[in-house]
Amino acid sequence: MNLPRENLITIEEFYKKREVTDGLLEYVDGIVFMSPSPSTKHQRISGRLHAKLFNFLEGKDCEVFHAPFDVELSHKNLDGNKIVIPDLSVICDKSGLMENKYVGVPALIVEILSPSNQAHDLVFKLNLYMQYGVKEYWIINPMLNIVQVYILDEEGQYQQMDALKEKGVMKSQVVKGFQIRLEELF
Repeated sequence: MNLPRENLITIEEFYKKREVTDGLLEYVDGIVFMSPSPSTKHQRISGRLHAKLFNFLEGKDCEVFHAPFDVELSHKNLDGNKIVIPDLSVICDKSGLMENKYVGVPALIVEILSPSNQAHDLVFKLNLYMQYGVKEYWIINPMLNIVQVYILDEEGQYQQMDALKEKGVMKSQVVKGFQIRLEELF
């Protein structure tokens, strides 16, 4: 489905809009998406996972960033502007790090669902991250205490590797050696 061009805004208009709002805004090919304010449980999960990843990655080649931090998805074969604000991003190719954003493709992205953005993260962002080659995508649902992990296969398609509810150990295939007990998250 194509949207009428008059409903779309330019990247310059997007940056101007951002200057006058406190909201978290994302931009994909002329469309602006507003992220909801995170819940207390969302913040706890994000903080706990960030701390675990930060400590695990200390002294290693990769680095973890938490929202709000812009990721401008970039791929040599894809056009358009895509600026997203993942809850957590693990970046191993640091050549794209700039003062206020990262340009490239993170190795691992974690999104924590909110009641109002479930379809956006479960469908839209899953497809966007797959298209751009994000190797591993974690979707955390704090309402149901579920973590789903998707891994990019050789054909560039996501395969669901794990889905755990409330307890168990979630392991990353991209961040070798990293694991976390769900009881530590929820």
